[in-house]
Amino acid sequence: MRLCSACLLGIKCRHDGKIKPDKKVLDLAKKEILIPVCPEQLGGLSTPREPAEQKGEKVIRNSGEDVTINFTEGARQVLKLAELFCIKEAILKQKSPSCGCGKIYDGTFSKTIITGDGVTTELLKKHRIKVISEEEL
Repeated sequence: MRLCSACLLGIKCRHDGKIKPDKKVLDLAKKEILIPVCPEQLGGLSTPREPAEQKGEKVIRNSGEDVTINFTEGARQVLKLAELFCIKEAILKQKSPSCGCGKIYDGTFSKTIITGDGVTTELLKKHRIKVISEEEL
Protein backbone atom coordinates (compact mmCIF):
# COMPACT_ATOMS: atom_id res chain seq x y z
CA MET A 1 0.00 0.00 0.00
CA ARG A 2 1.33 3.43 -1.00
CA LEU A 3 0.14 7.02 -1.10
CA CYS A 4 -0.26 8.43 -4.58
CA SER A 5 -0.91 11.89 -5.99
CA ALA A 6 -4.62 11.80 -6.78
CA CYS A 7 -4.09 13.58 -10.11
CA LEU A 8 -1.98 10.65 -11.34
CA LEU A 9 -5.02 8.41 -10.83
CA GLY A 10 -7.22 10.68 -12.93
CA ILE A 11 -8.95 12.46 -10.07
CA LYS A 12 -9.92 16.02 -10.96
CA CYS A 13 -7.66 17.94 -8.59
CA ARG A 14 -4.98 19.51 -10.81
CA HIS A 15 -4.62 23.30 -10.57
CA ASP A 16 -6.07 23.69 -14.08
CA GLY A 17 -9.01 21.37 -13.37
CA LYS A 18 -7.95 18.99 -16.14
CA ILE A 19 -7.74 15.22 -15.83
CA LYS A 20 -4.39 13.72 -16.84
CA PRO A 21 -4.03 10.21 -15.43
CA ASP A 22 -0.68 8.47 -15.74
CA LYS A 23 -0.90 5.08 -17.49
CA LYS A 24 1.87 3.47 -15.41
CA VAL A 25 0.16 4.58 -12.20
CA LEU A 26 -3.24 3.32 -13.38
CA ASP A 27 -1.68 -0.04 -14.26
CA LEU A 28 -0.07 -0.22 -10.83
CA ALA A 29 -3.42 0.58 -9.16
CA LYS A 30 -4.76 -2.67 -10.64
CA LYS A 31 -2.08 -4.61 -8.74
CA GLU A 32 -1.79 -2.81 -5.40
CA ILE A 33 -3.64 -0.37 -3.18
CA LEU A 34 -2.81 3.26 -3.90
CA ILE A 35 -4.33 5.81 -1.51
CA PRO A 36 -5.03 9.01 -3.46
CA VAL A 37 -4.01 12.30 -1.87
CA CYS A 38 -4.00 15.89 -3.08
CA PRO A 39 -2.06 18.03 -0.60
CA GLU A 40 -3.30 21.22 -2.20
CA GLN A 41 -6.95 20.29 -1.70
CA LEU A 42 -6.19 18.94 1.78
CA GLY A 43 -4.65 22.34 2.52
CA GLY A 44 -7.89 24.10 1.63
CA LEU A 45 -7.26 25.17 -1.97
CA SER A 46 -9.97 24.79 -4.60
CA THR A 47 -9.89 23.10 -7.99
CA PRO A 48 -9.31 24.74 -10.35
CA ARG A 49 -6.93 27.20 -8.74
CA GLU A 50 -4.30 29.69 -9.78
CA PRO A 51 -0.90 28.09 -10.46
CA ALA A 52 1.66 28.28 -7.66
CA GLU A 53 5.40 27.67 -7.49
CA GLN A 54 7.98 27.51 -4.72
CA LYS A 55 10.12 30.59 -4.33
CA GLY A 56 12.65 29.99 -1.59
CA GLU A 57 10.79 28.95 1.56
CA LYS A 58 7.44 30.23 0.28
CA VAL A 59 4.84 29.03 -2.19
CA ILE A 60 3.50 31.87 -4.29
CA ARG A 61 0.66 32.07 -6.80
CA ASN A 62 1.21 33.65 -10.19
CA SER A 63 -0.61 36.74 -8.87
CA GLY A 64 1.86 37.04 -5.99
CA GLU A 65 -0.44 35.68 -3.27
CA ASP A 66 1.42 33.67 -0.63
CA VAL A 67 -0.22 30.24 -0.19
CA THR A 68 2.57 28.69 1.87
CA ILE A 69 0.19 28.05 4.78
CA ASN A 70 -2.12 25.99 2.53
CA PHE A 71 0.75 23.91 1.18
CA THR A 72 2.16 23.36 4.67
CA GLU A 73 -1.22 22.29 6.05
CA GLY A 74 -1.81 19.98 3.09
CA ALA A 75 1.58 18.35 3.68
CA ARG A 76 0.73 17.83 7.36
CA GLN A 77 -2.56 16.18 6.41
CA VAL A 78 -0.81 13.83 3.96
CA LEU A 79 1.68 12.92 6.68
CA LYS A 80 -1.22 12.12 9.04
CA LEU A 81 -2.66 9.75 6.45
CA ALA A 82 0.73 8.12 5.94
CA GLU A 83 1.08 7.56 9.67
CA LEU A 84 -2.52 6.32 10.03
CA PHE A 85 -2.03 3.67 7.34
CA CYS A 86 1.65 2.90 8.21
CA ILE A 87 2.73 4.01 4.74
CA LYS A 88 6.42 3.73 3.91
CA GLU A 89 6.35 4.93 0.28
CA ALA A 90 4.55 7.47 -1.90
CA ILE A 91 4.30 8.11 -5.63
CA LEU A 92 3.94 11.84 -6.15
CA LYS A 93 3.56 14.16 -9.15
CA GLN A 94 6.88 15.41 -10.47
CA LYS A 95 7.49 19.19 -10.66
CA SER A 96 4.54 20.06 -8.40
CA PRO A 97 5.20 22.66 -5.68
CA SER A 98 3.69 20.20 -3.19
CA CYS A 99 4.58 16.80 -4.65
CA GLY A 100 7.69 17.35 -6.78
CA CYS A 101 10.46 14.86 -6.06
CA GLY A 102 13.89 16.12 -7.10
CA LYS A 103 12.47 18.52 -9.70
CA ILE A 104 10.32 21.61 -9.14
CA TYR A 105 9.64 24.85 -10.98
CA ASP A 106 11.88 27.75 -9.94
CA GLY A 107 9.22 30.24 -8.84
CA THR A 108 9.44 32.53 -11.89
CA PHE A 109 6.50 30.93 -13.77
CA SER A 110 8.80 30.56 -16.78
CA LYS A 111 8.64 26.72 -16.80
CA THR A 112 12.26 26.64 -15.59
CA ILE A 113 12.96 23.47 -13.62
CA ILE A 114 15.41 23.34 -10.73
CA THR A 115 16.55 20.65 -8.33
CA GLY A 116 14.34 20.50 -5.27
CA ASP A 117 11.42 18.85 -3.52
CA GLY A 118 7.85 20.00 -3.07
CA VAL A 119 6.52 20.87 0.39
CA THR A 120 4.80 17.50 0.91
CA THR A 121 7.69 15.47 -0.46
CA GLU A 122 10.10 17.27 1.86
CA LEU A 123 7.94 16.56 4.92
CA LEU A 124 7.43 12.90 4.04
CA LYS A 125 11.17 12.41 3.50
CA LYS A 126 11.89 14.01 6.89
CA HIS A 127 9.68 11.29 8.37
CA ARG A 128 11.54 8.54 6.52
CA ILE A 129 8.84 7.90 3.94
CA LYS A 130 10.32 7.09 0.55
CA VAL A 131 8.99 9.32 -2.24
CA ILE A 132 9.29 8.56 -5.93
CA SER A 133 7.78 10.34 -8.92
CA GLU A 134 5.64 8.84 -11.64
CA GLU A 135 8.69 9.23 -13.86
CA GLU A 136 10.58 6.73 -11.68
CA LEU A 137 7.96 3.97 -11.94
